[in-house]
Amino acid sequence: MESIVPVSNGELWADDSGGHGLPLILLHPGVGDSTIWDPVLPALTARYRVIRYDSRGFGRSPAPTTGYSPVEDLAAVLDHFALARAVLVGSSMGGTTSISLALDSPDRVAGLALFVAGVTGYDGLTPSGFYEEAEKLATADDMEGIVRLGLGVWGRAGGGTPEADPAAAAQLRGVLPAWFSNVGHQEPDAPAFDRLGEIAAPTLLALGELDQPEVVRCNEEMADRIPRCRLVRLAASDHFPTLREPETVVQLIEELYADAR
Repeated sequence: MESIVPVSNGELWADDSGGHGLPLILLHPGVGDSTIWDPVLPALTARYRVIRYDSRGFGRSPAPTTGYSPVEDLAAVLDHFALARAVLVGSSMGGTTSISLALDSPDRVAGLALFVAGVTGYDGLTPSGFYEEAEKLATADDMEGIVRLGLGVWGRAGGGTPEADPAAAAQLRGVLPAWFSNVGHQEPDAPAFDRLGEIAAPTLLALGELDQPEVVRCNEEMADRIPRCRLVRLAASDHFPTLREPETVVQLIEELYADAR
């Protein structure tokens, strides 16, 4: 069932599959919106209560008009659905937010399934020169050029071009408005990288071996710092694991869920 979730000075679109038991909360990456979970959604909703939502400006959620905190928005989603605890499944940007909540409110996080995750307090996740090149393309109103640039960085497993990888290209086209509308509004949550040793929830971290080297290195270092973290290497994945290896993503989520329960 679709819902509009009130958050501080705004609202989010969310969808709740319904059902009983410990829920899964799906948090999308910055290179896609909540539809990026579509390849894995049927298998998950057949067994679990699944809630997914679009972050501000992404998908069906309005763009922000004031400053906002991603982790506070996630907490508001849990409050809206009256959830004391949940298993968080976060990809990239969604993984960053999941980690932040696990540190801020550990009693609310039963488990963490992280895919190609980011983390606050870690520098160098974006390749040198990316933002400068993207700004030049934006100034020239070359949105398709930004999509091509992004696929060259994050979509190598799919061929790295819109022609070779229309599914990932569509995700990137869809999120470009959010990239621009959120500038100056998204407030970074507190640095988490140096606090990863405090995470108590069962944690799985899956990296894409074809992802950009900066993310691979960050994920390896994160797994070393999170207590008892299970690190999985997805041989056929880049920064779009749900598009590349959906069956494996489902399997890993189910295994983490069993540990969390």
